[in-house]
Amino acid sequence: MTIQKRPGPLEALVDFYARMDDAEDPGWGREKFGWCVVIDAEGQPIDVLDQHDHDGRKPRPRLFLVPAAVKRASGIAPNFLWDKTSYVLGRTAGAGKRTAQEHEAFVAFNLKRMAETSDVGLVAFRRFLERWTPAQFDTPLFPAEMLDANIMFRLEGDRDYLHRRPAAQRLVEAALDNGHERQSFCLVTGQRAAPARLHPTIKGVEGAQTSGASLVSFNLDAFCSYDRKQGDNAPTSQAAAFRYGAALNRLLTRDGPNRLRRPIGDATVIFWADGSDAQVAKKADAWIQEAIAPNLLDADAARRIGEELTALAQGRPLSQLRPDIPPDTRFYVMGLSPNAARLSVRFWLSDSLDVFAHRLAEHYEDTRIAPSPWSRPPTVNLLLARTVAAQDKYDNIPPLLAGEIMRAILTGTPYPRTWLAAILMRLRAGDDPATGWHAAALRAVLQRRRRLTKNASDNGDVPVSLNRDYPSIGYQLGRLFAVYELAQRAALGMGVKATMRDKYFAAASAAPASIFPVIIRNSQNHLSNVRKRTPGWAGVIERELDEIFGRITPSGPHVLPRALSLEHQGEFAIGYYHQRRERIGGRMAETALQDDEQDIEDNATHD
Repeated sequence: MTIQKRPGPLEALVDFYARMDDAEDPGWGREKFGWCVVIDAEGQPIDVLDQHDHDGRKPRPRLFLVPAAVKRASGIAPNFLWDKTSYVLGRTAGAGKRTAQEHEAFVAFNLKRMAETSDVGLVAFRRFLERWTPAQFDTPLFPAEMLDANIMFRLEGDRDYLHRRPAAQRLVEAALDNGHERQSFCLVTGQRAAPARLHPTIKGVEGAQTSGASLVSFNLDAFCSYDRKQGDNAPTSQAAAFRYGAALNRLLTRDGPNRLRRPIGDATVIFWADGSDAQVAKKADAWIQEAIAPNLLDADAARRIGEELTALAQGRPLSQLRPDIPPDTRFYVMGLSPNAARLSVRFWLSDSLDVFAHRLAEHYEDTRIAPSPWSRPPTVNLLLARTVAAQDKYDNIPPLLAGEIMRAILTGTPYPRTWLAAILMRLRAGDDPATGWHAAALRAVLQRRRRLTKNASDNGDVPVSLNRDYPSIGYQLGRLFAVYELAQRAALGMGVKATMRDKYFAAASAAPASIFPVIIRNSQNHLSNVRKRTPGWAGVIERELDEIFGRITPSGPHVLPRALSLEHQGEFAIGYYHQRRERIGGRMAETALQDDEQDIEDNATHD
C-alpha cells in the first residue's frame, strides 16, 4: 500500500503560485491604487489621473503590480516609487503626528535608491522629490479624495507607469541580491537557501488589519527558542515565503473565484484545486463555491446544485454528474481568522474533490426535514444565523462554533455538541421552533452522531417527517406539546398574546414531569371550550392526544421523566415541529384554525 503525501498549507500555496496566471516575480506585489500623478521631465506635477474602477455603484481602487510593499509594524518604512500620501506628499487627512517624518523617510530612501541612475523617468522623479513641498497639495490640481490613498507616478508622454520602466525594474532586482547572506534548511522546500527574516504581509482577511497581517511571525521572547530571532524560529527561504504570500494574497482577492462570498463566523474561507489543467481547476473551484455557499439570488443555479447534492447523497459519484471534473482532483480548503496583527488557521483540509463533494452532500442530507423550511440548499452561514445567532444576524454567529461546524462538514465528523446546546439555548431565549430551521439543525446533529457511532441503544434514524411510531420519549412529548398548543389556539383564537409555547416550551422540554401537569390541567378548559365552538375539531384533537398518550404512559419506562437530556430536548423540538406542521383532520392545523376562526367571526356577524 502506498501512502499519498498530503502537503502542508505553505507547501500547497507554493505549488499554487507556480500555476498562477500572471504571477508576480519576487520583489513585486499587487496593491490597490486610485490615483496616478503625472510629472514632466523637470519633476513638476502636471496632472492627476483617476485610476478607480467606475463600473459599480461607487468607485473602487484597482489592483496594480508594483514593487513589493515593505512590512510595517509600528515603525516608519517607506516603499519604492509609490506609497500613501503621508509618505509621498507629506499630507494626510487626519492629525498625522509623524507625517513629516514619514515623508522625510520616503524622500531619503528613494533618493538613495536612485542616486546612480541616469534614466530620464527616474531622474524626473528624483527632481520631484527634491522640489516637492506639502503645501503644493493645496493647489486645484490635487483632489482632497487623494488623501491617505496609495499613489504612483507616470512620466509625461509615457504610456506605462514609472515603476514599470526597465531601469526601475533593475533597481528592484538589485535589492533582492542576497548572495552573501547565510543559508539554512527551508521547512517548505527542503532545500538550503537564504531564510526570510520577516514573512510576507497577508491582506484580505475579514476583521484583520487593513494594512495586512502575518501568518508566520515571532515578536515575543516566549515564542522563540534557542535564542533564535524572528523568522529563524520557522526557517523558510525567502523565495518560498514570497511565493506563499503571493499565492495567499491572490486567493484572498475580494469577490475572487477562490474565496467564499461571506466569512464562516470569523473565518475567511479560501479553496483551490490542485491540477495541471487550469480549466479543470477553475471548474472545480466554481463547483465547490456553489456547493458550500449556493448563490440564493440565482434560483436556477441553486436548484441545480441542490439536485446534484441530492444525487451525491444517494451514492452517485461526482464523475457522473460532472464528467468535466476528474473526481480524484486534489482539493484544499483553508479558514483564516484574525488575531490582532496576526492570522490564525482556523482549519486546513486536504482531500480529493469527490470526497469533499460527498461530505457536503451528507451535510445537506443530515439537515433534511419535512416540510422543508427552505426551497434551495441554505448556506452554512444562513443555517447558523437562523439557529444560533441572536436576532438572526451574521455578526452574532459564535466564531469558534462556526469554525468547528465547517470543519465537521468538510471532514464528515460529528457536529460539535456545542451546536446542540446553542440551538436549545436560542429556543429557550424565544426563537420560534415552528420555523423548521432549528429542527433541521437539531436533526443534523443527532442523526450524524447516531450514524457515525452506531449506538445500539439508539432508536434508529431521527425522523425526517412525522413518525408516530418513533419511540423517543422526547419526540413524543414534543408532539404532545404541539397538540395541547393546538387546543389552546382552537379555544382562544389565533390572537393570543402569550401562547403556551411562549410560557412553557423551554421548561416543558427540560423538565416534563414538572410542567406537563400544569399544561394538562389548563388544557381541560381549552378542550371544553373547543367542544362548544367547533365540536369537529375537538374530536380531532382528542384523538391525537389519545394516540400520543398511548405511547408515553402505559408502563414504567415511559412515565413522564423529571428531566430530559440535551439529545432528548433536541428530539422534543423536532417532534413539536413535525406535529405542528402535520395535516390532521384532512387539513394543515394552522390553516384549519385560521379558517375556523374566520367562520366563527362570520357567523357572529350574521347573527
